[in-house]
Amino acid sequence: MAIKKALTIAGSDSGGGAGIQADLKTFQELNVFGMSAITAVTAQNTLGVHGVYPLSVEAVVNQIEAIGNDLGTNAVKTGMLFSSEIIQSVAEAVKKFQWEHVVVDPVMIAKGGASLLQNEAVAALKQYLIPLAMVITPNIPEAEVLADMSIRTMEDRLEAAKRLYRLGAKYVVIKGGHDDGEELVDVLYNGKEFTYYKGLRIATKNTHGTGCTFAAAVTAEIAKGNTVEQAVQTAKSFIQAAIEADLEIGNGHGPTNHWAYQQQHAKIRQ
Repeated sequence: MAIKKALTIAGSDSGGGAGIQADLKTFQELNVFGMSAITAVTAQNTLGVHGVYPLSVEAVVNQIEAIGNDLGTNAVKTGMLFSSEIIQSVAEAVKKFQWEHVVVDPVMIAKGGASLLQNEAVAALKQYLIPLAMVITPNIPEAEVLADMSIRTMEDRLEAAKRLYRLGAKYVVIKGGHDDGEELVDVLYNGKEFTYYKGLRIATKNTHGTGCTFAAAVTAEIAKGNTVEQAVQTAKSFIQAAIEADLEIGNGHGPTNHWAYQQQHAKIRQ
């Protein structure tokens, strides 16, 4: 059986809850070989981001080309890309290697409020990378920025999804974690119809890295040949388990439990 592979192009989180670290943990838990190209190093823990140190465009490109020229990949996830220059370079590499299974997680703001994307980079994201995306996975605040509109209702979310689809992404997932209420609903739009994925809100502050983990799970499942609809369903289950099985580490917004999904399935099989 051929080994399925996934490449994450994102920032490093020294606290291990988000970014490259969360992506690689998720790939591993879903039985996909994970590879990485680091765009920036952050000094980060559960209390917040204490420093952001971007790598050069050359360093980012060389990492991606090292993967593309040898290992190849079945799917690509992008996370924190930091600058317009890095975004353009990533887009050029995606086109060079003709990677079609691209999941764009438009990381803009850390859980503690620190900006992880320069303002001018938003335009580059919309112009260069989103048109190459198979799937884009913004949360509500990110969707507001990208769609240039306020999102207060489900109707607003559906309209934002349509706007993001028109930017070129084949599928748009707008996550519901920032909504109020006990039920959380993620919405998937494929240009023709909407699919709704429902889950229960868990009363916890330990949700650091949920966006990265969700998008990484989508990427892993697409790498294995599953449909986007199937991938989003698995990602929803994966992140629900990760939040429910609280690790309770750190003094701030703690990380999710990346091995919880596999543990749940192991118990079911017993």
